[in-house]
Formats: sequence, structure tokens, C-alpha cells
Amino acid sequence: MVGLFVANTDNGWFDYLSSRTDVTEVNFWRPSGQEFHSIESGELLVFRLKSPRNKIGGYGVLSSSSVLPLQLAWDTFKEANGAPTYEALRAAIAELRTDPVGPATNIGCRILVEPIFFPQELWIDLPSSWAKNIVGGKRYSTDDTDGLYLWNRVQEIAKEISAPALTGFSETGARYGKPALIAPRLGQGAFRIAVTEAYRRQCALTGGKVLPALDAAHIRPYADGGAHVKSNGILLRKDIHCVFDSGYATIDADYRFVVSKKVKEVFNNGEEYRRLHGSKLGLPNREVDWPNLEFLAWHNNEKFLD
Repeated sequence: MVGLFVANTDNGWFDYLSSRTDVTEVNFWRPSGQEFHSIESGELLVFRLKSPRNKIGGYGVLSSSSVLPLQLAWDTFKEANGAPTYEALRAAIAELRTDPVGPATNIGCRILVEPIFFPQELWIDLPSSWAKNIVGGKRYSTDDTDGLYLWNRVQEIAKEISAPALTGFSETGARYGKPALIAPRLGQGAFRIAVTEAYRRQCALTGGKVLPALDAAHIRPYADGGAHVKSNGILLRKDIHCVFDSGYATIDADYRFVVSKKVKEVFNNGEEYRRLHGSKLGLPNREVDWPNLEFLAWHNNEKFLD
């Protein structure tokens, strides 16, 4: 069984993003700071375009959901929030709230990867079980007739428009394989939020929780063959991230922070980092999200200034 969430989708958000050719991830935001648990990572969020269209216009694969300050959502996703500027995004949210909206205003974020926007001639009619009074959206299951129809129909259209194949959308047998969770291919923004949530929104070394001061650090940088996967990320305070990236610190196989003696030799300083030497990381709850030992070995061998 796989879930799909058919979400009421702002036409302006849809039109702006569907007009772009470089969209690999989007923030499907909601103006309130409510958490979202209707589907899990790897399931589909389907775009139900609001009146007067009343059609299904595409979908995205849910990577993660979060509640973020508006400024952080903009800094992370920029135009992939469905607006050309920060001020345009703020204004769009302000139209839907009664309280003042500023950089610290929390909004609900559903991070979607591999979004597909159908051309108008391929928009899908809503299933008969969709009710006009649904406000946010409705969850369907592939165990149900309507849910399975939507699952099959969106992949049919994706193939028709030659959209990239999704893991889990494999054609086998008479038609399509059994619906399965899709492994989200994270982009930079989705990676940042996924790592932030995996580390419980706090620095893995200091425990600091001020989100604007934290970074999702790649262990092996993307430019050096690393991947946007949680096991290649550690949530660190921005200054510690810079020290780590520069090779003046690393993480050993026991998940302990190791500071190079060159911090003292080169800068005659760095006591605040040397105090952290030997500190063990606060690891994610799921072992599969812990730093990958191969990535850590790469950083030790290729980046660390011993």
C-alpha cells in the first residue's frame, strides 16, 4: 500500500513553477505553521488545481516535511518556493494570514523532489470521491480504486511527456509493478531540510538550536563525488562547518570530533574548537541516517590536515 495526498494547489504557485525548466525540487508551503503527517517520505503529493480549473495538474515525491521560519524557507529554496522574490513570497503568505508576516514567521513546508507539471491538455479529472468542501487535501491509498487509478494515471502521463522515470514507477508484467515507496533523489534544499530534521534541529556538537546559525554539512562534498543523502550530512553550527570543510577538523570512525593541531599552529587561536576535541556527535535517531563510515574515511584521508 502506498499513499497519495491530493492537495489543493494555488494556481499562481503552479503556473510560476511550471513555466520554469530548471525545477528539481519545490517547497509546497502552507501559510500556517502546522506539521504534515498525511503521507510519508517517498509517497506522492498530487497537485489539485483550485477553481476554476478543478483538475489534477501534476505531482511531486515527498522528501520531508518541516515547519520553518519564512526567511529560512526562502534562503533554502529561493524561487522554488513558487515566487520570484522573497517579498513576493511574503506577500503571498500575508494574504492568507491575519497576523503580521515577517522573517521569523513559521510556515508549513512540504519538500517535494522530482516535481512534474502536466501540460494543460493532460490535466486529470478529479475522482468522484473528491468533495467540494475539502480544504487542505485528501489522502488516497493504492489499496483503493481511486488511489490506484491516480497512481497509474500520473505515471502514464509522466511517460507520455517523457518525464524522468521514478524509482518505484517500474513497468512490469501486464501493466505496472506493485506500487512502492519512491526513493527521493534529494536536491541541495531537500538535503538541508532532511539533515536538519534527522539531527532534531540542533547542532550535532554543541546542541545549539538557532536554525539560521546551522548548516547541513556534506562530509564528502557534492563537487567531489558526494551525494545529497542524509548519511553524507551532519548538522553543524556554521563556523564549525567552515572549519570542517577547510580540513581543520574531522569526524573519526567512533563519531568523535577531531581537531587538527594546525588550528593552533597556523592561527595561534581556535581554543573554542579545541575544547570540542573528542566530543561525540549527537547522532540521528535512525542508524541508517548516521554518518557513513566510508564518507568519514574519505574526509579523514582527503581533507583533514593532520
